[in-house]
Amino acid sequence: MTRSVSQAQRVAPSLVKLVLFIIVTLAAFSLLAITIANIRFGPKADYTAVFTDATGLVKGDDVRIAGVRVGEITDVEVAGEDVVEQAGTDRSGEQAGALALVSFRIDREVVLTEGTNAAIRYRNLIGQRYLALSQEQGSAAQMPIGATIPLARSHPALDLTVLFNGFKPLFAALNPEDVNRFAFEVVQVLQGEGGTIEHLLASTASLTTELADRDEVIGRTIDNLNDVVGTVAERSDQLDELVVQLQRFISGLAEDREAIGASLTNVADLADSTAGLLEEARPPLQRNVVALGDLATLLDKNSGDIETFLDTWPGKIENITRTATYGSWFNFYLCEFDGQVVLPSGQKVVVPPDAYTVGTARCAP
Repeated sequence: MTRSVSQAQRVAPSLVKLVLFIIVTLAAFSLLAITIANIRFGPKADYTAVFTDATGLVKGDDVRIAGVRVGEITDVEVAGEDVVEQAGTDRSGEQAGALALVSFRIDREVVLTEGTNAAIRYRNLIGQRYLALSQEQGSAAQMPIGATIPLARSHPALDLTVLFNGFKPLFAALNPEDVNRFAFEVVQVLQGEGGTIEHLLASTASLTTELADRDEVIGRTIDNLNDVVGTVAERSDQLDELVVQLQRFISGLAEDREAIGASLTNVADLADSTAGLLEEARPPLQRNVVALGDLATLLDKNSGDIETFLDTWPGKIENITRTATYGSWFNFYLCEFDGQVVLPSGQKVVVPPDAYTVGTARCAP
């Protein structure tokens, strides 16, 4: 029993270290996975929005407010007759036809009001989109959970297919390299990623100069450009809002330039500190990993003894605790004795089991 206790005392600290290492590793891995996946916990609230066109928007796409993800799209379907009839009076004289009903789920802590607008935006140039929510002019009363954003406060995404169809005659007369370069400049300007309208018009002028003798092509291009301009004019409010928001963003960056510069310095200091910490922690961590390997080998080698120890240890602990109840000492009493004794002469003397038996109460089974 003494040897088992000593062995347990040697194994217990290593076993505790192993358990703590596994717990810390699992916690860090879980936190990292939640951060990367942008998993948000807490109660959710479901809403719907009606659009004339929700092409490109699919289940799982982001729902954002001011660029921050607050939820996701749960379903995109054709609106029912009741939704079409209800939205038909808000379409400025258009004939009510098929509409898209977009269902989305956001954090319950996000408050939507009667002035909240919904718009479908391009997430990137390969066609992925997201639903943008913004507070516009209107009532500040909170929308009830499950409410629908009406057609009057929804805006579909700009149809780039219609836009580029306006340049189809021009593209037909150009080589593929020029078409790709011009199309890229158009998308950059409309997405606000670079360039200006003047630069775009200058590029258009340089291309059309080479085609000055093709009156028919230029005529069709001008007609289609009129359609393009009309499409852009229909979204003049959105362009104005884009310019205003861009100005606010640039002004905010200018006001916070000192804080941004200080944060970059702090980030550099943090990186240096982290590198030093990792450099100092690597040797003991390496020794711990080696020690864990030795511990695992030892545990595997003595798996049978460990299982026996775990099975019998609770009973032994109970007996030892009961025995040492009155102090930090042990009293031993000889209740029975049997066996054999070998004398120096080699003679064996056998002591029968009932030769020495004490019948006191403390020796009772």
